[in-house]
Amino acid sequence: MGADVIKLVYCIRKRTDLPAEEFRKYWLEQHGPLVRSVAAQINAAKYVQSHTVEPGLNGVLQQSRGLAEPYDGITEVWWEDVADLHAAMATAEGRAAMGRLVDDESKFIDFAHSRVFMTEEQVIFD
Repeated sequence: MGADVIKLVYCIRKRTDLPAEEFRKYWLEQHGPLVRSVAAQINAAKYVQSHTVEPGLNGVLQQSRGLAEPYDGITEVWWEDVADLHAAMATAEGRAAMGRLVDDESKFIDFAHSRVFMTEEQVIFD
């Protein structure tokens, strides 16, 4: 991926009516393959799920900094550049694919307590 890569970062909280294991399983085994199936329509170059682990260590980190509780995970979606994302959103197929993703997310994500934003990476070391 080139220097103009743009990335969506989605800090996710699970729906409170879902047990943690059911949330993780659905996100990985149902939603992940759905994202893969629409990757071409949304022009996505890469998709990663990061599932929160180590609750004890998270608690230590949280307390040492006075932080709120951690998210249940993070999704990252990369595009080669912002033009690829805009091009996908300019097509009926791209908009329909994004709509399918949002509909599916409503099955396991607490939208009101999650956060999403676009970023441009600044690599400090690799």
